[in-house]
Amino acid sequence: MTPRQRFFDCLHRSPSALFEAALWMAAEHDKEVDPQALLQDFKELQLKVSYGLPMLPVSELAQPLLRRLNDLGFAQDDFTPLRPQAALLHRVLHTRRGQPLTLALISLELARRLEIPLVGVNFPGHFLLRVPGADHLLDPCGGRRLYPNDWRELLQRQYGHHMKLSAEHLLTATPVQMLQRLSRNLRQLHLSHDDFIAALIDAERVLELGNASAADYLARASLYQRLDCPNAERFDLEHALLLSDDPIQRLRLTERLGHLPPNSVVH
Repeated sequence: MTPRQRFFDCLHRSPSALFEAALWMAAEHDKEVDPQALLQDFKELQLKVSYGLPMLPVSELAQPLLRRLNDLGFAQDDFTPLRPQAALLHRVLHTRRGQPLTLALISLELARRLEIPLVGVNFPGHFLLRVPGADHLLDPCGGRRLYPNDWRELLQRQYGHHMKLSAEHLLTATPVQMLQRLSRNLRQLHLSHDDFIAALIDAERVLELGNASAADYLARASLYQRLDCPNAERFDLEHALLLSDDPIQRLRLTERLGHLPPNSVVH
C-alpha cells in the first residue's frame, strides 16, 4: 500500500490509530520515514516519561506528563519563519520542537499508552488538551493550565479583540479533525516555502478527509494555478463557488472562472 492508503487504513481502525496515521503523513513527504520503526523507538520515550511521573491517580497525571515532556526538551518551535518540520511528526520526535498540534499528538499517544485520560481540543490558532470533565485546558507546550480568561486572551492574541469565545472553540477534536488540521498546517507551511508539490500533497489530503470548506478548494485551486493546471484549477474554483455563502467571494470566483481557458479534453 502507498503511504496515503496506510494513512486511511489507520483512520479506519477502531479506535483510530491517530499517531501512526500522522507518521504516514510524514512518510508521504520523506521516503526515508519508517513509521513502524518509529513506533518501536517511541517505546523508549514512553519509558522515560513514565519513569519521571509522580505516584498519583491516572486522572491527575495529564499535567505531569506534559511537564515531563517539557523537561525532556519538547517545546514549541519558535524558529521564524516556521518551517514544515515543525508539523512533520518524525522531525518533531527528532528535534523535540514543533507546533502545538504535533506536540499534542505525541502527548495523546503517550497518554493512551499509559492509560491517562486526555483529549484534544480544536481551539483556534493554538491546539489545546483537556482532561475529560476538568474545568481547565492544558497547553501542550509545557502543560500550563488555562482557564476561561486565558482562553479569551489566547484567542484575541491570535485573531484580535473582535473574535469572541464560543462553545464551538472548546469541542473535543476527533482524529479526522486533528489530521485535517495538521494537513492544513503542512499545506500552508510548504506553500510559504514555495514547495508547491508538497503543498499539493497536503491539499489533496485535506479534501480526501471530507467536510472540506470553500477555503480548502480555493487553496488547492491556487496551487494548481501556480503549477499551470487550468482544468484542475477550474474544478476546484467551481466547488468553492458551490460552497461559498459570501456574495463578494462568489462574484470574485465567477470573474476568476471567466478568465480561465475553456476545459480541454485529452484523448
